[in-house]
Amino acid sequence: MKLNPAQLGKQLQGTLAPVYVVSGDEPLLCQEACDAIRAATRQQGFSERQVFNADASFDWGNLLQAGASLSLFADKRLLELRLPTGKPGDKGTAALLEYLGRPPEDTVLLISVPKLDGSAQKTKWAKALIDGPHSQFVQIWPVDAHQLPQWIRQRMAQAGLTASQEAVDMIAVRVEGNLLAAAQEIEKLKLLAEDGQVDAGTVQAAVADSARFDVFGLIDAALNGEAAHAQRMLEGLRGEGVEPPVILWALARETRLLATIAQQYAQGMPLEKAFSAARPPVWDKRRPLVNKALQRHSAKRWAQLLLDAQRIDAQIKGQAPGDPWSALSLLTLSICGQRLGLASDTGL
Repeated sequence: MKLNPAQLGKQLQGTLAPVYVVSGDEPLLCQEACDAIRAATRQQGFSERQVFNADASFDWGNLLQAGASLSLFADKRLLELRLPTGKPGDKGTAALLEYLGRPPEDTVLLISVPKLDGSAQKTKWAKALIDGPHSQFVQIWPVDAHQLPQWIRQRMAQAGLTASQEAVDMIAVRVEGNLLAAAQEIEKLKLLAEDGQVDAGTVQAAVADSARFDVFGLIDAALNGEAAHAQRMLEGLRGEGVEPPVILWALARETRLLATIAQQYAQGMPLEKAFSAARPPVWDKRRPLVNKALQRHSAKRWAQLLLDAQRIDAQIKGQAPGDPWSALSLLTLSICGQRLGLASDTGL
């Protein structure tokens, strides 16, 4: 039987199933689902635990032997089977089908597998886990970019925090979809927030010592036209070991945003409306900074800078000649308004 994570908690309050399967590629949510199952087994007296890692050399007979043997230390046991490839092979399929055919009493089997695609779900072993009478199949779906702010808000509420929309959007941008990083940021905010209230300033204070915040500081310096400061920050990031793709992501993201807003403004859209329509929206406190950058270049020029960013991406991947760090420096200076550019630039 299939369960979503929200249904799992209620199911665990009753009689435990002989087999639970947690499937997905989102580490934090999969870990939390497994933790909930482990906690439920402990509460119901499953005091012994055995863990099996089903790598290429795994002897599937060990799983069957563990299921058939009597515990020397406890009346109830939790067996954990970790299947990192999601492919048990012929021997694993046979062992799983045999186990599922007659699951042992007073034993819960927790199986962890990656996300199973359509073809994998049609295999005998997967069908037995998904549709079998003895198993609960928990499918973990990733949180996409549009769902992330709401997920962050719900997570903060669970931690006793109330956040402004600007703070939520700032966290969503900084963690880049990494739920584990988001959860860690929220834990830090619990220590910093006064009376459980979180605003943009609180978020900045929580991440002020991280390299990712320095990347955002680089962006702010470039938008503000602070060429020398931006170059020092770029060199500092390089010295800290931050990879070019991370810096390019931030520069390209901001350049794409500015190119879109500049184009909309050139076509007659009011600037405030363009700020609100942007994805992500431009926060009120950042609008003067973004507006300052917009006045520095035309819509055509912002589009050219976006092409330069694409060229740097090709350099990083080894698909185009040139040094990515030098190109990142030139792109940063160009955003600052310096009359410099990549070799392909014209009309500067």
